[in-house]
Amino acid sequence: MHVLILGGTAEARVLAGLLRPHARVTSSLAGRVAAPRLPEGEVRIGGFGGADGLARWIGEHGVDRVIDATHPFAERISFHAARAAATAHVPLLALRRPGWVPVDGDDWRDVGSLEEAAAALDGLGERVFLTTGRMGLAVFAACPQWFLVRSVDAPEPPMPARTEVLLDRGPFTLEGERELLARHRIDVLVTKDSGAAATAPKLAAAREAGIPVVVVCRPPVPQDVETAASVEEAAAWVMRRR
Repeated sequence: MHVLILGGTAEARVLAGLLRPHARVTSSLAGRVAAPRLPEGEVRIGGFGGADGLARWIGEHGVDRVIDATHPFAERISFHAARAAATAHVPLLALRRPGWVPVDGDDWRDVGSLEEAAAALDGLGERVFLTTGRMGLAVFAACPQWFLVRSVDAPEPPMPARTEVLLDRGPFTLEGERELLARHRIDVLVTKDSGAAATAPKLAAAREAGIPVVVVCRPPVPQDVETAASVEEAAAWVMRRR
């Protein structure tokens, strides 16, 4: 059995390791990170050429199962995966880690897009910790606030005029996030609801400091695509279909 994992997440790497003793596993990475953490098994890097290209690749390489374990905000890739799997008549599973849930003391402002996040900053704070990744910074370019932008790779302009870039990769610690917020005098946090444990400490640090958080909500999984909330659940889905 040949399993194609559309990856780039920690869950995708763990899943590849779990499945390797039982199946041929190919992990596909988009190639947006300069030095990605590679999973076990076969790895391909780069796009497929849209949904039609992915469907052809599935057929040409004898793929029996596809697992979309991309980032929860990789909406285009997920859409292409759904179309390609339907075209190739191959079962598809979307592996989506649970989203973050606010707790007592949190001051969250849910928004539907980066554009809405930029608009929500008006009157909310003056020193912004922006952790939405290096893509999409252009929507914040006209904002007058000072920004601390954290990303794995260096972002490209346009970006806010008053910006400091911090290149770093999780997992992060609560102690480290506390220190970062205090050192940069952050008074508002902007993040996507990635649900990742590795980057969750910033939310606890913001709660402790009484800092409001603008949370960009996830796009929905494509219609009629089965989902799993954990690596173990996804592995069981594959094994049931052997």
